[in-house]
Amino acid sequence: MIKYILRKVNNMNSNVHNKWFAYPVKEEMVELDKLADHMAAHNTPFSSGAIKGILTDMVSCIKELLLEGKSVKIPDLAIFYVGIKNMPGGAETEETFNVSENVKNVRMLARATGSLSPKKLDLDVTLKRATTIVGKPATSKPATGKE
Repeated sequence: MIKYILRKVNNMNSNVHNKWFAYPVKEEMVELDKLADHMAAHNTPFSSGAIKGILTDMVSCIKELLLEGKSVKIPDLAIFYVGIKNMPGGAETEETFNVSENVKNVRMLARATGSLSPKKLDLDVTLKRATTIVGKPATSKPATGKE
């Protein structure tokens, strides 16, 4: 179940000014140690330490492959790949294109795949309005319209 809060857009320049939208609540960040503990608790013969080692190596290898220009697919999770964000406007010609002037940054991106793809996830997900967020009341704060 995914909890959500509502936020009202207060940006006067937005075409959705004064409209309300749902935003997911992220109550906890599960890092590699906790993920390894979680996986070890699922009837596996591997220890948390062994799983963490494998996951650590996986992360390192995915980074290496991405930096070689390859994409990496983990079935039922995501396809990881690199994207280039260009500066607004672009270069006038191919000859005047310059990476330092025309490329804003390079990002690692992920696209859901398999059972996590948007169409299949929509069928499985349950949404519930949050009443508390990690021990605090779930208040709705204004949004800027840029979320």
